[in-house]
Amino acid sequence: MATATRTRPVGDLLRDWRRRRRLSQLELSNEAGISTRHLSFLETGRSRPSRDMVLRLTERLDVPLRERNALLMAAGFAPVYQERPIDAPEMRPAREALNKVLDGHEPYPALVVDRRWNLLLANEAAMLFLEGVPEELVRPPVNVHRLALHPLGLAARVVNLSEVRAHLVGRMARQVALSGDEELRALHEETRAYGGEDDHVHEPSHDIVLPTRMRYGDQVLSFFSTVTTFGTAADVTLAEMAIEAFFPADDATADYLRGRARKS
Repeated sequence: MATATRTRPVGDLLRDWRRRRRLSQLELSNEAGISTRHLSFLETGRSRPSRDMVLRLTERLDVPLRERNALLMAAGFAPVYQERPIDAPEMRPAREALNKVLDGHEPYPALVVDRRWNLLLANEAAMLFLEGVPEELVRPPVNVHRLALHPLGLAARVVNLSEVRAHLVGRMARQVALSGDEELRALHEETRAYGGEDDHVHEPSHDIVLPTRMRYGDQVLSFFSTVTTFGTAADVTLAEMAIEAFFPADDATADYLRGRARKS
């Protein structure tokens, strides 16, 4: 027997997103070009927003595309943003762009993840991060955030673990706050519990970028990374993807990765 899912009123959802962005009604109404009174009526349900009003407010609130669709449906409108699988024919230009980025980053690691940090694509160099990891952590879908912090995952190799853990846990906390994603919240709570709350010692040399130092045999490899997203994505799947590209933080790491690529 099918169970009906109760949708929260659109006014409640708008108010939640406004508070999540730490905006007052006055600030949001000024940004959206409407009166504070009208915004108050929308949030309390005394007025019903038009389709264009939902889109205008969610744009000002920087609501993710998936959640914009949810607000539209709560207001009684059809979703605007499509969600195509990455292997759909229409996504071919995006796939080609992603593969060009991954291939072009060799011999350094690069990978593509979804909004919950599940691994979607990776270049050959990124396979370094999966070596020696227990099967349960590399069984698809591989969650990169869990892989990084699990005691049997990459955390076992990281020399400066307390620093890296503080950075990754903090990054996830910010993502949870911005997205309101309950599955991300559960992942955050899970991975935060992996390690202790030990204080890390700040090193002035890390004021520009925090390296992740990992031990492979007698070699300590040092990386920093960048995260790139599609800035003009109008598809939910594409908007939620991110490319994390790793760069050598010292000459020894660069030499190691180049030598590894030549041997493969």
